[in-house]
Amino acid sequence: MKRIAILISLLMMVPAVSVFAQSEEASAKINKKNLVVKEWNTNAKGAAKTLDHMTTYSSDGKKVEEIEYDSAGKQKWRKRYEWGGNGKMARELVYDERNRLVNYKKFEYNEFGKKKVQYTYDAKGKLLSSKIFEYITADE
Repeated sequence: MKRIAILISLLMMVPAVSVFAQSEEASAKINKKNLVVKEWNTNAKGAAKTLDHMTTYSSDGKKVEEIEYDSAGKQKWRKRYEWGGNGKMARELVYDERNRLVNYKKFEYNEFGKKKVQYTYDAKGKLLSSKIFEYITADE
């Protein structure tokens, strides 16, 4: 009987420990509001440093731009993100090394807020392809 009481008290502590771990993990997340993340490449000695990638977030924490650089520090490509009134990404625009629009993607979402369809267009607005997202859950 004493073993059962100890086992029950231990089992009751498990949810409290997991809640503490979750709250500690949540507090460790980076605040993305007005954040710029730069990724740098260095040589083996750490002396030569070149910018590799840069991601910029808006004042409300949404990703608004990504830029990839080559080893000489010149832009390889750039992506700009536009957000809809529903808080979901509406368009992703891809630019080349000269900041010319290469293509863009538009998104549709299902009733659960997940991507439903992604349409890819060329710079002139011609539909190139579409991708349909399917979500399957396995009941156990």
